[in-house]
Amino acid sequence: MIIGDSSALVALSIMNRLDLLETIFGEIYVPEAVYDEVTISFKPQSVALKNFLANKIISVELNITQIGLGQGELEAIALYKDKNAKFLLIDDRRAKKFAKLNNVNVIGSLGVMVLAKELGKVKSIREDLEKLRNSDVFISENLIAKVLSSVGE
Repeated sequence: MIIGDSSALVALSIMNRLDLLETIFGEIYVPEAVYDEVTISFKPQSVALKNFLANKIISVELNITQIGLGQGELEAIALYKDKNAKFLLIDDRRAKKFAKLNNVNVIGSLGVMVLAKELGKVKSIREDLEKLRNSDVFISENLIAKVLSSVGE
C-alpha cells in the first residue's frame, strides 16, 4: 500500500504512469486534502487524477497545526501512519525530509519509475522522463541524468 501526495501524483500523471502505483504497490490512497488539491478544474492533470483517485480517498483528522508543510502533505503523512502503509509517495523536498525524520518510508515519482524498471514493469523510462522534462513540473537536469544513468539509460 502507498499513500500519495499531490506533486508526485501530478508528475506520474504527466508521464501517463499512474497505473504503476497499483501494479507495484497494490493499493493507493490519498487524503481528502490531496484529492481536493489535484482535482481543481484548472490544474494540470486534474481530470486524469480525478478519475484515477475516485475511490481512493480517505478522510483524515489532524491534530497538528501548521509546521511549514501544506495540509495535503500533513494529511498524507498522518494517513501513512494510520494505515501502516509501505510507502509515502511524495516529491516535495521539505516534506520528504520531515517525513523521513518521522520514520516514514518515502519514495518520489522518479523513484517509482526506477522501481518499475527494476521490477520489469517498464522497458524504458527515458520517454517518460522526457514528458516530465517538457512539462511545467520542475525536475533538475542533473537529477534526470542521475536517474537515467542509475538504470542504464
